[in-house]
Amino acid sequence: METKKLFVCDVLPTDNCHATTVLPLDDGRAICAWFGGSKEGKDDVDIWYAVKNGEKFGKPVIMSKEKDVPHWNPVLFEHKNGNISLFFKVGKKIPYWRTFRAISTDKGNTFSKPKELVKGDRSGGRGPVKNKCLRLSSGRILAPASTEHTGWICFVDISDDDGMTWRKSKRVKTEYCPPLMNSLNGHSKNKIPMIQPTLWESEPNKVHMLTRTAVGRIYRSDSEDGGETWCEAYPTDLPNNNSGIDLVKVPDGRIYLLSNPVSENWGERSPLTLSLSKDNGKTFETVLTLEEEKPDSEFSYPAIVYKNGTLYISYTWERKNIAYWEIKV
Repeated sequence: METKKLFVCDVLPTDNCHATTVLPLDDGRAICAWFGGSKEGKDDVDIWYAVKNGEKFGKPVIMSKEKDVPHWNPVLFEHKNGNISLFFKVGKKIPYWRTFRAISTDKGNTFSKPKELVKGDRSGGRGPVKNKCLRLSSGRILAPASTEHTGWICFVDISDDDGMTWRKSKRVKTEYCPPLMNSLNGHSKNKIPMIQPTLWESEPNKVHMLTRTAVGRIYRSDSEDGGETWCEAYPTDLPNNNSGIDLVKVPDGRIYLLSNPVSENWGERSPLTLSLSKDNGKTFETVLTLEEEKPDSEFSYPAIVYKNGTLYISYTWERKNIAYWEIKV
């Protein structure tokens, strides 16, 4: 593999950063966004973004914001007309997040004033919660979503008008937890705590998700109707540390997955690895370790996008910077 790694910020403009998203553009530039402030969940945390032009990123830019309220989990997405949406969450308490969106009509140079994605919604989970939206072969857009209101529950938000309006799919049902899992704080009794799905389409309208969980492994669910309904989620052999994952399917059918392969609930967020599946996600093999395991280190919340033979990757690097990779595949 031919790889290139750099940091998005020469000097991070805030004390802390987390939760990245990346979007390569047709003109060769790339955009990264994240949230940053004094500490995750503090009122001064805002959405930041920077644009790579050539060999390095430009100066980070802060989004306009609501005052004195934390911002979370930006997600970039390019529409058919070339406009770029930057989705993000706003709220002091995760179960009551509101979803906002800013739009760029000039390829990421500037963004509009953010507006609520679904006006008046207080469910905590409309639109993408961490990972990128998926455009299906039909043109439909699926936003991988989850809520933490009455347990950790996954679904997708569906748009059939290129992101203008959205409606929720059926929630993804789960099996019962083992009795020892019932006491997990904040999760609904007897259900697998499952959030932050990442999506791919294997055939027209056949869609699949892998999810973060609190039970030591990644779970999977499948849809036969373009994301309208989902089968009961089932366990994979992939370890999960109750931290974010992301994947992308490339045109020849290969699937690349970024994760921390640690099978402990709230386990270490290190190492960070890139794994490959050639059988539609049934099995994966590690093909690259992006960050080695170190005590108390954090390399987390990865994002991955494919464009023109290259994987574009970003992730939280020790909460001190945003790491960015380009990998030829």
